[in-house]
Amino acid sequence: MDATPPPQPTPTQPTLTPAERAAVLAELLPSLRAQQGQTLVIKYGGNAMTEPALQLAFAQDVVLLQLLGMRPVVVHGGGPQIENLLQRLGKQGRFVQGMRVTDAETMQVVEWVLAGQVQQEIVGLINQAGGRALGLTGRDGGLIRAQALRLPDATDPSRWHDIGQVGDIVAVDPALLHTVQAQGYIPVVSPIGYGAGNERFNINADVVAARLATSLQADKLLMLTNIPGVLDRQGQLLARLSMAQIEALMADGTISGGMIPKIAGALEAAQSGVKAVHIIDGRVPHAMLLEALGQHACGTTICVA
Repeated sequence: MDATPPPQPTPTQPTLTPAERAAVLAELLPSLRAQQGQTLVIKYGGNAMTEPALQLAFAQDVVLLQLLGMRPVVVHGGGPQIENLLQRLGKQGRFVQGMRVTDAETMQVVEWVLAGQVQQEIVGLINQAGGRALGLTGRDGGLIRAQALRLPDATDPSRWHDIGQVGDIVAVDPALLHTVQAQGYIPVVSPIGYGAGNERFNINADVVAARLATSLQADKLLMLTNIPGVLDRQGQLLARLSMAQIEALMADGTISGGMIPKIAGALEAAQSGVKAVHIIDGRVPHAMLLEALGQHACGTTICVA
């Protein structure tokens, strides 16, 4: 009878000595000095929103960025949570070109989930991590004014899709965000807007993040997702994407579904003066922190040229 092999030691992460930690901080000092006062708009979505360890890491990173002198603004999604509640209510979600068709009943669910459950979880996590977060929607302070979005058919431009209370942003007034940040709070924005007749609109969170970044003239727009970045047809990561490449990838269907509004928003922000736009893998712990500090670790950078 074979002897039972001895237990193998559990691998551990190497521990940095105090001197090594000091060296890391000293190496980052020029980057930190250059980024003092920068505005970062962070689209929070994907696995980073649903896995507890990643949720905690995200909240800690946001607080650290503020402590380092940056001005983070968080815009969150909540598609999986909305879908779960709709299913529990016996309602089937439907999408057109990556946009959720939103009737009046679905709009109620969207508000419950986004401005209630998801937003307050994020606010609580940031507060727990030592920050001061404040939850807002696009209705607060006239932040995001919208109108009903009508989508042209993908194959027949003469046809239009009515997708209900889905919003197309008309105007953004960032005054409330400036006020909140001046008081030391981290804004956490739910992607809900208002219409001229006080209608409520469900707006794609990627689009909201891009438009807020443009309105704030943010230094960086970081869009967390649940894939490594933008992939080609062979599943390989595209580290940099130009406008011409994006148009080609949309034309041949490589960029499709929910990636369409994400890429369109990212490109619009880059063209409108946002200095750096990155789509990054939210499944990688602290990937957002590394990107914010200029240490490009993963994902896709959107370039205007």
